[in-house]
Amino acid sequence: MSRAVVADAVVVGAGPNGLTAAVELARAGLSVRVYEAADTVGGGARTEELTLPGFRHDPCSAVHPFGVGSPVFAGLPLARHGLEWLHPEVPMAHPFPDGTAAVLARTVGQTAASLGPRDAPAYRRLLSPYVGHWDTVAADFFRPPWAGPPKDLYRFARFGLTGTPPVAVLARRFHDPKARALFAGLSGHAICRLTEPFTGAMAMMFALAAHERGWPVARGGSQAISDALAAHLVELGGTIATGTTVRKLDELPPARAYVFDTSPTALARIASLGGHYRGYRYGPSVYKIDYALDGPVPWTAEAARRAGTVHVGPTYTEIGDALNRAVTGRAPQTPFLITAQPTVVDPGRAPEGKHVFWAYGHVPRGWRGDATDAVERQIERFAPGFRDLVLARCVTGPAGLAARNANYVEGDIASGAFSGLQSVLRPKLAANPYATPRPGVFLCSSATPPGPGVHGMSGHNAAKAVLRHLRLSARR
Repeated sequence: MSRAVVADAVVVGAGPNGLTAAVELARAGLSVRVYEAADTVGGGARTEELTLPGFRHDPCSAVHPFGVGSPVFAGLPLARHGLEWLHPEVPMAHPFPDGTAAVLARTVGQTAASLGPRDAPAYRRLLSPYVGHWDTVAADFFRPPWAGPPKDLYRFARFGLTGTPPVAVLARRFHDPKARALFAGLSGHAICRLTEPFTGAMAMMFALAAHERGWPVARGGSQAISDALAAHLVELGGTIATGTTVRKLDELPPARAYVFDTSPTALARIASLGGHYRGYRYGPSVYKIDYALDGPVPWTAEAARRAGTVHVGPTYTEIGDALNRAVTGRAPQTPFLITAQPTVVDPGRAPEGKHVFWAYGHVPRGWRGDATDAVERQIERFAPGFRDLVLARCVTGPAGLAARNANYVEGDIASGAFSGLQSVLRPKLAANPYATPRPGVFLCSSATPPGPGVHGMSGHNAAKAVLRHLRLSARR
């Protein structure tokens, strides 16, 4: 005799996607239970005192251009549950050795001006057609495979024709090193070679997000995003159990559907899916350092001192080489760094006059070396005296990232390589990438479309797939 159903849906994993899936199912009137292995919700969106008392760091994601611009977050009452977006004066700066910087500003014109007169017109031509159309562009960019025609077919097609080729092709539109380095850095968030298809689209989306919604931080830290989602879920009647590790599907209470915010590898093991995800590939990792500082980072470039995010890598070639080394399994030499300085706009994250700072460079998956000196030498190139300000540091390599978040297999914070067709066909070629061979079992993590980022759209799309499944089951 089968066990009686005690919940409509059970969600395993309380990262942003798991929580978003749970909220969407609860909003549809379903009873929802969430189980999280860690002692707190959040996954890649958490905040902790990693270094010294009073210094609140984000162990993973810190800046959220796709969070503030998320189509699903926009429709949720997260502000009522404490989420407040704080916008730095400059979303992102990319400094150069001469003390100048390319600036990803809130407007196309300001950004274009920072690139110089030869490349300003090309930048305007590239981004201006999409300004004022974020709602439709984002909806089409984050859409699930079965969603039907794009909301804005003209811009979707134009964006695709421009962005599908590698950023290496996109960079040829520009004459001078600044613009080429800016776009290489933007695509570097995908942690793959600059010659990979779709990296152009990634760079364009990050740029457009800055102009349309900004690159903000959450007041108090990324934990505020997760806490707001969790609070809304509880408000809707859902329940959350932390400190609960799920090893087998039959350990969970009977439900009409199970949704996993886990890696494909973990789901295959828990749900006994055998080799269903055997071909799924994981990508490079990062070497991350969280700093407690005695003062602000002394960037030579003035714009970098006002920026929430700073990319450190002066040339397209240098950035490309750093990414190639990570992809091909070689130790970092001169790393390309993505850094965040939340206390520029949220001083309450550290004691008065002090700062938190966050930096990572790319390394091979599972790499066990020490890149601390390489990272700090790179920062010192553009911020002389930086090391003198360090009060404490928390160093986390691939093994530490994987231990902190099981979805980061061997330290892959993107939950899967951004390369080839896997860039868009995640976790495998399927009409419904959220479904599995086991009826009623679904995947909603960053391993599913649209991929990594704190935007909740993988969870939203998976929840829609669950609701379709339950409607069809009811008809049968």
